[in-house]
Amino acid sequence: MGQEIAGAHFVDKDFQRFRQHLADETSRLQLLLSSTDNEESRHAGLELEAWLVDKTMHPAPINDTFLKRLNDPLANPELAKFNVEFNTEPLPLTGKSLSQLHWQLQNAWSNASQQAQQLGSELLMTGILPTLEQDDLNVFNMSNMNRYRALNEQILASRGQPVRLDISGEDHLKLNHYDVMLESAATSLQLHTQIPVTIAHHFYNASMLASAAVVAVSANSPYLFGHSLWQETRIPLFEQAIESGGFAGAAHGPIKRVGFGSDYARHSIFECFEENLQHYPVLLPVDLGNASDQLEHLRLHNGTIWRWNRPLIGFNNDGRPHIRIEHRTPAAGPTITDMLATAAFYFGLSHALCDRLITHGIEIAFSDAKDNFYKAARYGLDTHIVDFHGEHQRMQRFILDQCLPLASQGLDKLNIDAADRDHYLAIIAERVEAHQTGSDWQRAFIAKHGRDFQKLTQHYLYFQQQGKVVSQWPI
Repeated sequence: MGQEIAGAHFVDKDFQRFRQHLADETSRLQLLLSSTDNEESRHAGLELEAWLVDKTMHPAPINDTFLKRLNDPLANPELAKFNVEFNTEPLPLTGKSLSQLHWQLQNAWSNASQQAQQLGSELLMTGILPTLEQDDLNVFNMSNMNRYRALNEQILASRGQPVRLDISGEDHLKLNHYDVMLESAATSLQLHTQIPVTIAHHFYNASMLASAAVVAVSANSPYLFGHSLWQETRIPLFEQAIESGGFAGAAHGPIKRVGFGSDYARHSIFECFEENLQHYPVLLPVDLGNASDQLEHLRLHNGTIWRWNRPLIGFNNDGRPHIRIEHRTPAAGPTITDMLATAAFYFGLSHALCDRLITHGIEIAFSDAKDNFYKAARYGLDTHIVDFHGEHQRMQRFILDQCLPLASQGLDKLNIDAADRDHYLAIIAERVEAHQTGSDWQRAFIAKHGRDFQKLTQHYLYFQQQGKVVSQWPI
């Protein structure tokens, strides 16, 4: 979905043509994957979605002006005019890559923050902006791009009814919305890992197993429209904001375009793309020419299906396809350092779990992995989950006793610099031991100061700009 498209309106023959090409390219992908050399190199990169806010800490819909002024090819608009996205260049996941990714993202952020301030605004990274109001999420604040107008039109057409948000947490929020702009309320840190094709399905499964711990330790979205909901409210918000299911009578069935997934990949990562073809109607039937080994139809279609762990197809410089797993569970923020610590935790844990799956096979039922994820998103570090041994564990102990040692092993296997490994994993350990994620800090602040979300956001921005990790923020 990163690419712009030519138009925003489609007719039946557009859908028929696109689906034929999609079926052709899905078959081509199976052949391409079976003939691809199994490269051992692993690469990683980051995407960060962020907010533009005005001096009152409310959304500033100026991303067009901001991006023109910034003039950075690695910065792009998001769905809403008050959101932007920053990308790092991919690096081999070894040696000093974590600190190098940190340096890339910090430099981009510092420069962009200066440009925003010269426009009388601030850049802020958080999962959901605490001051956001439902009225901010309207089509006039939608970025001026065809792909977003088309997405809005097609999602609403496939649903046949308004978007209905119904989230129960500490409070209960229930409302109707009449466009897809609710999606723009949720901003994330997305972690990309390029992985050898023959083990990509194991890494995909490992990423799902890691998701509960990652979402719990990176929770940073407790409030939406003044309501205290989940520790990571982004999860139900995004799932409901563009809820649309499969074909015909299954449009409101169990297989959703945003979700944890329907099962592990049992034999090959190709199973995910086969499911894309069989279970998800085409949303954006853009005329991309004939089917080809560049898989443009398949890649665009895949971009309209938002698994929390999403396999992506890319191409090396020599034209050979590769697989990346995009891990979408962490919220943006609270600081660059906090996010790199979360990235280090995920990269290490997922690689260690991948090795474990290759050696021992799947040890945890998919239903347990899925339940773990949603309980972690709702209750954070306080939830109880089924651990890697099939035992019930409190999340806080699970991370400290099982996940962090595995993450360290995984980073060692990748030959990550020992100083980087220890630095970033110590931040995760401190965050868990202090029981202070971004969400925990926000809730403690509101408990002490009352529901003044402008004051909360002002203090949050101040501490973010100071750069101390969130476990050390005072209330």
